[in-house]
Amino acid sequence: MTRGKNQHVVPHSDGWAVKGAGNSRATKVTPTQVEAIHVAQSIARNQHSDTKIHGVNGQIRAGNSYGNDQCPPRDKK
Repeated sequence: MTRGKNQHVVPHSDGWAVKGAGNSRATKVTPTQVEAIHVAQSIARNQHSDTKIHGVNGQIRAGNSYGNDQCPPRDKK
């Protein structure tokens, strides 16, 4: 199965934008980061890719993977 592009939530002049990795244009612009995160998660689930959440300074602060992880975390119980 092919994976789609990672979805980045980045600051935008009109609020927050969801951009596919390598895209110059935003897929969607929302007024709040929370709304943008929900949009990015939905796209990432459909495309079996990752989300990368950026802070106001532009640095990645969080993320999640919705694909088949080649190296899944071990249970530390």
